[in-house]
Amino acid sequence: MAEKWSLGRALRGMFVKPVIDDSTWDDLETALLTADFGPDITERIVGDLRAKVDQYHTTDPGDLQRMLKETLEEHFARFDTTLKLTERPAVVLVVGVNGVGKTTTIGKFAKFLQRYERSVVVGAADTFRAAAVDQLATWADRAGAAIVRPQQEGQDPASVAFQTIEYAKNHGTEIVIVDTAGRLHTKGGLMDELTKIRRVIEKLAPISEVLLVLDATTGQNGVMQAQAFLEHAGVTGLVLTKLDGSAKGGFVLAVQERTGIPVKLLGQGEGIGDLTGFTPHVFAASLVE
Repeated sequence: MAEKWSLGRALRGMFVKPVIDDSTWDDLETALLTADFGPDITERIVGDLRAKVDQYHTTDPGDLQRMLKETLEEHFARFDTTLKLTERPAVVLVVGVNGVGKTTTIGKFAKFLQRYERSVVVGAADTFRAAAVDQLATWADRAGAAIVRPQQEGQDPASVAFQTIEYAKNHGTEIVIVDTAGRLHTKGGLMDELTKIRRVIEKLAPISEVLLVLDATTGQNGVMQAQAFLEHAGVTGLVLTKLDGSAKGGFVLAVQERTGIPVKLLGQGEGIGDLTGFTPHVFAASLVE
């Protein structure tokens, strides 16, 4: 079976050439476009690099590799990717359309937080699908997190969220993660429901983060799908799922620039431990080296 394309491998092929020539720039442009940077960002990055190569009078591909890493890091670092979780309890709302991996992301996020020795409770406030509650309970159990379930079928999502905050306060739990419904066919109703959840939660505790889960493989379509959340849900950070190595690495920058919202977490596998925080210099190095 053919090996999957990756940006790192494509770039390594360019940087072993003896000198920078016209084909280097063509290959770089193709590699960035294939990695989902998009035409505008690709043009800007290549333009920046051409100017730097001229400025420093270099023909060494090794210099170009270092410049590319620095340029990408500068672009990524324009956004504050820090998770704001200092409140106690710190309340995180997780939103996104159905099918993007929201439930599994919550389980992975709970595990991620526990690696930093934070206690976590998950609120199953997507009460419209019984299966969603069961799936969330499975992932919470795998992560070693507590879960607050609806007390009856079809319970008001805001009341589940309220009970979850109460649980955290009563048990001294540090982080609360609240799942929410993801159906978008009734955008108005969904956004009204999210507004109600926020209002009810804020009677007990401030909301620290609203994280929007996006499927990196859907690219621009995913952003368009999520537009209602971006406009109405007070999103503070993005979580990209299904980011397969560096093949779609450019989407991280493209989606930040398109939405103006930082990517804060990356899902790069199916396992419970396959969610990481987004660190610009580490990610830039992983793309280029």
